[in-house]
Amino acid sequence: MRRQRNSKQRFGHFYMALAAFTLISMLSCTSEFDELNTPQDQIVVDKIDANLLGQAFAQAQYNSVSGMSTYIWNSALYSDRYAQYHSNIHPAFESDQYVDAGAHKDRLWSNFYAMVATQLAFVEKFTVDANMPVENAIAKVQRVVAYHRMTDHFGPIIYSQFGNAETVVNYDSQEAIYHDFFSTLDEAVAVLKEHVGSSSAFGVNDQMYNGDVGLWLKFAGSLRLRLAMRVVYVDPELARAEAEKAINDGVITANAESGEIATTINSLNGLSKITYHEEWRMSATIYSLLIGFDDPRTAVYMSPRWDGGGYRGLRNGLPVEQRDRNGMTLSYSAIGNRWRPLYTGLWGEAGVNAPMGVISAAEVYFLRAEGALRGWNMGSPAKDLYEEGIRMALSSTTTASPAEIEAYIQGTSLPVPIDDPWNSPAVTHIPVAYQAAAGFETQLEQIITQKWLALFPDGWEAWSERRRTGYPVGYALIASSNPNLTKFELARRREYPPIETTSNAEGFKTALELLGGPDRMDTRLWWDAKPIELFPTPAD
Repeated sequence: MRRQRNSKQRFGHFYMALAAFTLISMLSCTSEFDELNTPQDQIVVDKIDANLLGQAFAQAQYNSVSGMSTYIWNSALYSDRYAQYHSNIHPAFESDQYVDAGAHKDRLWSNFYAMVATQLAFVEKFTVDANMPVENAIAKVQRVVAYHRMTDHFGPIIYSQFGNAETVVNYDSQEAIYHDFFSTLDEAVAVLKEHVGSSSAFGVNDQMYNGDVGLWLKFAGSLRLRLAMRVVYVDPELARAEAEKAINDGVITANAESGEIATTINSLNGLSKITYHEEWRMSATIYSLLIGFDDPRTAVYMSPRWDGGGYRGLRNGLPVEQRDRNGMTLSYSAIGNRWRPLYTGLWGEAGVNAPMGVISAAEVYFLRAEGALRGWNMGSPAKDLYEEGIRMALSSTTTASPAEIEAYIQGTSLPVPIDDPWNSPAVTHIPVAYQAAAGFETQLEQIITQKWLALFPDGWEAWSERRRTGYPVGYALIASSNPNLTKFELARRREYPPIETTSNAEGFKTALELLGGPDRMDTRLWWDAKPIELFPTPAD
């Protein structure tokens, strides 16, 4: 499925008119710190030059990776909860109990298509017309980053028909979209390989790699590896072929190569914009793991309780009537200070706000470890890749010494039970030390659990991994308010936004036809195909 985007977009469906191109005006200063050194005046198409194009690309990067406030609120209220990084204490929100609010989805959907998709569509088209092949290749990679988050959230979405200038916009199946992702990466990688060391794309406007084509090539390979692993349970042959292709093309191997969106005082880490609201606390799941493993990341990820009681995590799914927001703010741990500059008055730790992670070296090593566990050619044995993933994770987020990191890798301590109103047991019973003699599922649990810890605070990706593998096991909810999901089950997707049923009613019918089940949170996505009997039962 190849895409040639039309230059006209349907404004009434939130798809802005590229012919008039009001895109750059959206890049100007906002009260949410969303700008990235972008011009204050509206720019029309015939005035766009390569520099302004770079600024448009910079904003697309930032917005597509949770820089936009709409994105981060949807992450904080939904994917971060379902990943079990955080637990809700605010009585106004029921997302933690599997209630999917329409207004949140509407804003996420409309802002994605009005901003991120439109920005990327413009950059792709402009770079074709202006004969800028390297910039075009990088824009394609960025498009895959942006759209894979959306399809992993909802399932079938508007993709190939975006910008068709029609009154009806049909959806694509997730299977078709993923196949196009791999084809798009093929196209981009072929171009990037031809220009390594001889070209720079977008320059300082590239908020991730400053135009370094060689690093973009490694990033593209790493993204391919992530998506390959995503489809392993639905199409294992495709997964292996794409994963091994990624290794052959080259992937991220060092922390200095990790894909991270730079942040500044004018473009905060998206999460940092909302932590001062104090509407959630750290989950019991991450507490049980960090404390049990004596993990050096504990003081980075979590803040001590404000009542002086050390660290404490809260179970997910607390009923509204049991939420004492004021008391829980004091007696449970908030997220670490590096994501709290607006509350603490500090500009992050050591004067630097945390960058927004896209793909880290640690994640890539854990992906390779899982591939090796499955018998694929990942360059090293699973155990070695697993341990290197931990080294990358700890050395990039903590000040732990090499000796301390090695001691952690060999650690045999187990997750801890929690002294809470529910007498919560340990969330699971695996150590950090790799259990080479154990069965496949135990080794997979170890790999994904450490990967989940390394992904923090990227709830979009962590929730996808919990759905795909069942790990980390997590706690059962205290209570579910969704009649289709028990407290022991995991939400499998977000429901479609109500806005689509009115603004694109005919096109929306294709979404329901392609979804493969009812538009509910318990309907599994195309790639979410691990046999249900292999999923562990959450601790109660």
